[in-house]
Amino acid sequence: MTCVSCETGLDHCHGTLVRHEDGAADCTDHGCTDLEVLRHDLVIECEDVEGGCGCAEPAEVGYAEFRLAS
Repeated sequence: MTCVSCETGLDHCHGTLVRHEDGAADCTDHGCTDLEVLRHDLVIECEDVEGGCGCAEPAEVGYAEFRLAS
């Protein structure tokens, strides 16, 4: 199987772009240096990563919110 984008010389990445809630992004291709969405055929949100992502986890609720009113 050949990549059409490779054959035509189109600037692209074969990795998956992972977008984080804070606007940052990572790519699964460690050689990727340009994190533009248009260069990636696969783009997912960090909350969809298997095992989760630290920035997508809900904030812990403090103890005070669980106290019963007297």
